[in-house]
Amino acid sequence: MPLVAMRQLLDHAAEYQYALPAFNVNNLEQMRAIMEAADHTNSPVIVQASAGARNYAGAPFLRHLMLAAAEEFPHIPIVMHQDHGTSPAVCQRAIQLGFTSVMMDGSLASDGKTPTDYGYNVAVTRQVVDMAHACGVSVEGELGCLGSLETGEAGEEDGIGAAGKLDHTRLLTDPDEAAAFVAATQVDALAIAIGTSHGAYKFKRPPTGETLAIERVREIHERLPNTHLVMHGSSSVPQEWLAIINDHGGAIPPTWGVPVEEIVRAIKFGVRKVNIDTDLRLAATGAIRRYMAAHPAEFDPRKYLQESVIAMRDICIARFAAFGCVGQAGHIRAQSLEQMAARYARGELASQTRAPAPLPLSPRGGVSHAGQPQALHIRNESWLFPDCY
Repeated sequence: MPLVAMRQLLDHAAEYQYALPAFNVNNLEQMRAIMEAADHTNSPVIVQASAGARNYAGAPFLRHLMLAAAEEFPHIPIVMHQDHGTSPAVCQRAIQLGFTSVMMDGSLASDGKTPTDYGYNVAVTRQVVDMAHACGVSVEGELGCLGSLETGEAGEEDGIGAAGKLDHTRLLTDPDEAAAFVAATQVDALAIAIGTSHGAYKFKRPPTGETLAIERVREIHERLPNTHLVMHGSSSVPQEWLAIINDHGGAIPPTWGVPVEEIVRAIKFGVRKVNIDTDLRLAATGAIRRYMAAHPAEFDPRKYLQESVIAMRDICIARFAAFGCVGQAGHIRAQSLEQMAARYARGELASQTRAPAPLPLSPRGGVSHAGQPQALHIRNESWLFPDCY
């Protein structure tokens, strides 16, 4: 089965009321663990390259890892997703490399740290949507910033994340603004801010409704019943792996992640993509530490890295099962990017929202709040569409 656009998998997930884990890939061991789990459970899968992964391994290396997965597991629908693009140029390059889905994170400036205004976010995201949809490639946008509702500290990982403290207007996505954003940009999926953070240090204690706003997911879903919602920073931070790491020389302080049962609850409210990275890192680290402690004379990396594959594979299998993916791969008939581009061009995949109407755009392109146009801090460029195929 060829690589597929993310929109096709998310539409299928919405129809059958499940969600897809989106696993970050940095190396061969992670890719093999993910694909062996997908094969074991007959699940479709999203594999994604973060900014940190692209800096570590290089986008071409990651691309070929993903292509190798598609070759070895031809019966599994695979989305090759570029995570957290900080500019249209980053997304354009990913499309040229063959990624079938891209994320334009216009909630932050191109430095990946400075929060932007709504108008900027709309403008850059719409640029990417126009470019990507012409190639049949899906687009994920983001509205709001990841960070702690308890402390106001923004979340950061791999160099992406707002700097400093933010208030709740940034840390919680507004449902009305979300509806306006989707209408203006026509994104295929929307990442929302509900109190989650990147990395292992999400919550200082088990999260409650005050620190993890699943009810906000429901409110956004009511306004956007046909939009695929995305949860970032959604690793559960398994306590058993923290214990294994610390029992074998680690020093990770107490921390908690997003409970799997809360993610399952959010799936009922339209969440269709769930980003997971830290759980695999913790499992791999714990497995390697445990193996090396038991085999202090060992120096063959294949042996201890294989332990990491097994540990990560078990995490992936558990997430596929919890999110309802098991057995779904066999029910998906892949559509080519050419077919998806034609569907976009015909308007078949246009986003729909419920009233009230989208926020008005000012003549300068920014959205008008209380009559005050928001300046756009981007250049007026004509984007050259890449050779899509």
